[in-house]
Amino acid sequence: MKIQAILAMFLLLAAGCGQQAKLSPLPQDAVVLAFGDSLTYGTGASEEESYPAQLARLIGRRVVREGKPGELSAQGLARLPSALDEHQPALLLLCHGGNDFLQRQSKKAAAENVRAMIALAKSRGIQVLLIGTPEAGFTLTPPEFYGEIAQEFRIPYEGDVLTKILRDGSLKSDQVHPNARGYRLMAERVAELLRKSGAI
Repeated sequence: MKIQAILAMFLLLAAGCGQQAKLSPLPQDAVVLAFGDSLTYGTGASEEESYPAQLARLIGRRVVREGKPGELSAQGLARLPSALDEHQPALLLLCHGGNDFLQRQSKKAAAENVRAMIALAKSRGIQVLLIGTPEAGFTLTPPEFYGEIAQEFRIPYEGDVLTKILRDGSLKSDQVHPNARGYRLMAERVAELLRKSGAI
């Protein structure tokens, strides 16, 4: 009996892994909230070249840029409720955690903060798309917890684009920030994921 239960659980998980996380279509007048740190603010490029500004032009929706350079995920969690109150978004684009890694903060705490931000948004009926932030180091890949949290909440996850940007000097303004071309690629990848998930 126990083996059958384990097998059933495995098949259920396998089926879930193969499915693309879906979002409800965004109306033309929907507000999209891009929330995060300097990567969302657009450090290394002009405001019009930030990824939220470029994304707005790609998807034909209003994208509000709520990025705060240097912010830790705990500070982001504290700031998010007022941002949700102010902008009333239909969709949250969450890109947070990079400063935790740069400052050698606990990855477990960063994961808990990211999870709490997603839970807060979803409790208000707001859809979420998660963008993984790479750790500093040789591989420049996001910690596994981003993908695990995305699976847990069944939300779309972009885990590759920042790694690609930070490995390519022509897409960076410095060691940790994209330039205008890098932010363009970031916006294109998010727009592609929004299309695949059914949001646009």
